Amino acid sequence: YLHIMSVLFEEDLKVEICRELKNELLLLKNEEQQVIIHCSIYGMDAGDAARIWKSTYLIDKETGKTYNLLFADGISFAPQWTLIPFNKPLEFTLIFKGLPKSCKLFDLVEIIPEEGGFEVLNVNRNSTDVYYVTI
Repeated sequence: YLHIMSVLFEEDLKVEICRELKNELLLLKNEEQQVIIHCSIYGMDAGDAARIWKSTYLIDKETGKTYNLLFADGISFAPQWTLIPFNKPLEFTLIFKGLPKSCKLFDLVEIIPEEGGFEVLNVNRNSTDVYYVTI
């Protein structure tokens, strides 16, 4: 009797997913990964400082398309400055909007109205989208 009931229950069971949940699952599936770049910068003299501008981008070498900086940790945004420790690097992390799967090579460029912007050219894309650079 128990077996017959479970078979009847399985036949009557229909799973439906509401439209909102389907749309949310589709968005999650299509959501791009973020690119994480761990940076180190060395000062030349005691009292040297660094900052990052919001006009810092990843640039796809093939298409020229730019991808925005979303977040920075461990470094100030301009106009504020972060002191670089004496005799060791300032280490900070930049998080960018995800690159398309077609991107194989990119540049990290800080476009600013003065000299001395960060620039790391010809970065080979990897499968993790996590990078370590020295500026």
